[in-house]
Amino acid sequence: MMTEVVEALVDGGKATPGPPLGPALGPMGVNIVEICKVINEKTKAFAGMKVPVKISIDPKTKDFEISVGTPPVSALIKKELNIKSGAHNPLEEKVGDLSLDQVKKIAEMKGDSLYGKTIKDKARIIVGTCVSMGIKVDGKDPRETQKLIGDGKYDSAFA
Repeated sequence: MMTEVVEALVDGGKATPGPPLGPALGPMGVNIVEICKVINEKTKAFAGMKVPVKISIDPKTKDFEISVGTPPVSALIKKELNIKSGAHNPLEEKVGDLSLDQVKKIAEMKGDSLYGKTIKDKARIIVGTCVSMGIKVDGKDPRETQKLIGDGKYDSAFA
Protein backbone atom coordinates (compact mmCIF):
# COMPACT_ATOMS: atom_id res chain seq x y z
CA MET A 1 0.00 0.00 0.00
CA MET A 2 1.20 3.51 -0.78
CA THR A 3 1.89 6.34 1.59
CA GLU A 4 -1.14 8.43 2.49
CA VAL A 5 -0.73 12.18 2.30
CA VAL A 6 -2.65 14.86 4.17
CA GLU A 7 -2.14 18.50 3.23
CA ALA A 8 -3.46 21.30 5.39
CA LEU A 9 -3.05 24.98 6.17
CA VAL A 10 -2.31 25.46 9.86
CA ASP A 11 -1.61 28.44 12.11
CA GLY A 12 2.16 28.63 12.64
CA GLY A 13 3.09 27.01 15.97
CA LYS A 14 -0.57 26.42 16.87
CA ALA A 15 -1.69 23.21 15.15
CA THR A 16 -4.30 21.35 17.23
CA PRO A 17 -5.97 17.93 17.04
CA GLY A 18 -9.14 19.77 15.96
CA PRO A 19 -9.90 20.72 12.35
CA PRO A 20 -8.32 20.72 9.83
CA LEU A 21 -5.88 18.04 11.06
CA GLY A 22 -7.97 15.90 13.42
CA PRO A 23 -10.75 14.89 11.00
CA ALA A 24 -8.22 14.19 8.23
CA LEU A 25 -5.82 12.18 10.40
CA GLY A 26 -8.32 10.45 12.72
CA PRO A 27 -9.30 7.61 10.34
CA MET A 28 -5.61 6.79 9.77
CA GLY A 29 -5.06 5.70 13.36
CA VAL A 30 -1.99 7.86 13.96
CA ASN A 31 -1.04 9.78 17.10
CA ILE A 32 -2.56 13.16 16.20
CA VAL A 33 -1.19 14.90 19.31
CA GLU A 34 2.35 13.75 18.44
CA ILE A 35 1.94 14.98 14.84
CA CYS A 36 0.67 18.37 16.08
CA LYS A 37 3.67 18.63 18.41
CA VAL A 38 6.10 18.08 15.51
CA ILE A 39 4.20 20.52 13.26
CA ASN A 40 4.21 23.20 15.97
CA GLU A 41 7.94 22.76 16.50
CA LYS A 42 8.60 23.11 12.76
CA THR A 43 6.24 26.09 12.26
CA LYS A 44 6.89 28.19 15.38
CA ALA A 45 8.94 30.74 13.37
CA PHE A 46 5.74 31.50 11.44
CA ALA A 47 3.56 32.32 14.47
CA GLY A 48 0.52 34.38 13.48
CA MET A 49 0.58 33.14 9.87
CA LYS A 50 -1.05 30.33 7.91
CA VAL A 51 1.51 27.71 6.93
CA PRO A 52 1.05 24.86 4.44
CA VAL A 53 2.04 21.44 5.84
CA LYS A 54 2.17 18.05 4.17
CA ILE A 55 1.97 14.92 6.33
CA SER A 56 3.01 11.64 4.71
CA ILE A 57 1.85 8.56 6.62
CA ASP A 58 2.79 4.91 6.17
CA PRO A 59 -0.53 3.10 6.77
CA LYS A 60 1.24 -0.09 7.97
CA THR A 61 3.74 1.30 10.48
CA LYS A 62 1.92 4.60 11.22
CA ASP A 63 5.28 6.35 10.76
CA PHE A 64 4.91 9.90 9.52
CA GLU A 65 6.97 12.59 7.86
CA ILE A 66 6.09 16.25 7.91
CA SER A 67 7.22 18.80 5.38
CA VAL A 68 6.44 22.44 5.96
CA GLY A 69 5.92 24.95 3.20
CA THR A 70 6.49 28.62 3.85
CA PRO A 71 4.05 31.49 3.65
CA PRO A 72 4.41 33.71 0.58
CA VAL A 73 7.16 36.35 0.64
CA SER A 74 4.52 39.10 0.77
CA ALA A 75 3.03 37.60 3.97
CA LEU A 76 6.48 37.45 5.60
CA ILE A 77 7.17 41.08 4.63
CA LYS A 78 3.80 42.20 6.06
CA LYS A 79 4.49 40.32 9.31
CA GLU A 80 8.01 41.78 9.56
CA LEU A 81 6.68 45.34 9.11
CA ASN A 82 3.48 44.68 11.06
CA ILE A 83 1.27 46.02 8.28
CA LYS A 84 -2.08 44.72 6.99
CA SER A 85 -1.42 45.12 3.27
CA GLY A 86 0.91 46.50 0.64
CA ALA A 87 0.30 49.83 -1.09
CA HIS A 88 -2.76 50.19 -3.32
CA ASN A 89 -0.64 52.21 -5.72
CA PRO A 90 2.97 51.08 -5.16
CA LEU A 91 4.37 53.64 -7.61
CA GLU A 92 3.07 56.59 -5.61
CA GLU A 93 2.54 55.21 -2.14
CA LYS A 94 5.08 53.68 0.28
CA VAL A 95 3.69 51.73 3.24
CA GLY A 96 6.88 50.62 4.96
CA ASP A 97 10.66 50.37 5.00
CA LEU A 98 12.35 46.99 5.33
CA SER A 99 15.90 46.89 6.71
CA LEU A 100 18.57 44.73 5.06
CA ASP A 101 18.57 42.54 8.19
CA GLN A 102 14.83 41.95 7.75
CA VAL A 103 15.36 41.13 4.06
CA LYS A 104 18.05 38.60 5.01
CA LYS A 105 15.84 37.11 7.75
CA ILE A 106 12.96 36.60 5.27
CA ALA A 107 15.35 35.08 2.70
CA GLU A 108 16.55 32.64 5.37
CA MET A 109 12.97 31.78 6.42
CA LYS A 110 12.04 31.01 2.82
CA GLY A 111 15.16 28.84 2.48
CA ASP A 112 15.08 26.39 -0.41
CA SER A 113 11.62 27.41 -1.56
CA LEU A 114 13.16 30.49 -3.22
CA TYR A 115 15.16 30.16 -6.41
CA GLY A 116 18.65 31.52 -6.08
CA LYS A 117 21.97 29.94 -5.19
CA THR A 118 23.02 32.34 -2.46
CA ILE A 119 21.34 34.33 0.29
CA LYS A 120 22.21 37.42 -1.77
CA ASP A 121 20.28 36.06 -4.80
CA LYS A 122 17.32 35.28 -2.56
CA ALA A 123 17.50 38.74 -0.98
CA ARG A 124 17.14 40.30 -4.44
CA ILE A 125 13.92 38.30 -4.90
CA ILE A 126 12.58 39.61 -1.56
CA VAL A 127 13.50 43.18 -2.57
CA GLY A 128 11.73 42.61 -5.91
CA THR A 129 8.54 41.76 -4.03
CA CYS A 130 8.90 45.06 -2.15
CA VAL A 131 8.70 46.92 -5.49
CA SER A 132 5.17 45.66 -6.12
CA MET A 133 4.11 46.16 -2.48
CA GLY A 134 5.17 49.81 -2.20
CA ILE A 135 7.83 49.14 0.41
CA LYS A 136 11.21 50.86 0.64
CA VAL A 137 14.30 48.82 1.45
CA ASP A 138 17.07 50.34 3.55
CA GLY A 139 15.36 53.74 3.15
CA LYS A 140 15.55 53.61 -0.65
CA ASP A 141 13.41 52.69 -3.63
CA PRO A 142 13.66 48.87 -3.77
CA ARG A 143 14.84 48.98 -7.40
CA GLU A 144 17.82 51.08 -6.30
CA THR A 145 18.53 48.67 -3.43
CA GLN A 146 18.32 45.74 -5.85
CA LYS A 147 20.90 47.35 -8.11
CA LEU A 148 23.19 48.06 -5.14
CA ILE A 149 22.91 44.42 -4.00
CA GLY A 150 23.73 43.32 -7.57
CA ASP A 151 26.70 45.69 -7.68
CA GLY A 152 28.06 44.17 -4.46
CA LYS A 153 27.55 47.30 -2.29
CA TYR A 154 25.83 45.24 0.42
CA ASP A 155 27.99 42.10 0.28
CA SER A 156 29.04 42.50 3.93
CA ALA A 157 25.36 42.27 4.97
CA PHE A 158 24.99 38.90 3.26
CA ALA A 159 28.33 37.37 4.23
